Amino acid sequence: MSERRFLVVLAHPLPESFAAAMAREIRQTLEGKGHSVDLLDLYAEDFDPRLTAAERASYMQPPYDFSDVQTLVDRLRAADGLILVFPQWWFNLPAILKGFIDRVFVPGVAFDHDPDGGRLVPKLGNIRTFWVVTTTGSPWWVVHFYMGNPVRRILKRGVAAFCSRGLDFHMFSLHDMDRVTGERCGRFMGKVRQALARL
Repeated sequence: MSERRFLVVLAHPLPESFAAAMAREIRQTLEGKGHSVDLLDLYAEDFDPRLTAAERASYMQPPYDFSDVQTLVDRLRAADGLILVFPQWWFNLPAILKGFIDRVFVPGVAFDHDPDGGRLVPKLGNIRTFWVVTTTGSPWWVVHFYMGNPVRRILKRGVAAFCSRGLDFHMFSLHDMDRVTGERCGRFMGKVRQALARL
């Protein structure tokens, strides 16, 4: 299997967190299969999630000004696989990860505006794999039946589908994290590891 380039984005403030451990495991597994991994730790790199005035002002009028996040845009464009690793807080993305999407998945990078209408034209054709590894404090039934699995819908339908066509989207979720055992964490990590080994 040929070498692939993965951008692994970690969004958790604690380096000893389960999310951080998962990000390290993902990198180690992928590198063990001969792939290259760029691990982007948003907190460690002090990423500012706030959309700037210049960015917002140019959003609908090309060229879009992403000069403040050019390095991150370059890292996204260099990848053919994207893996997001984060906890769900209040059934949503951590603010720093939402800001990463707001500031990096922008016109001219992730999509273009269709001049004839409101459609978005996908532009991230380099991304062929879009995986999500996440945890939530709520039980499975609350996430799926009560809330309708909002994070999956946002990332699959509202981000991935608008930015690239025909990609491999998969989401791994460890539920009930507030009461989870070490054994369950280990099984979850093993499940993710096995899936990664097939890439």
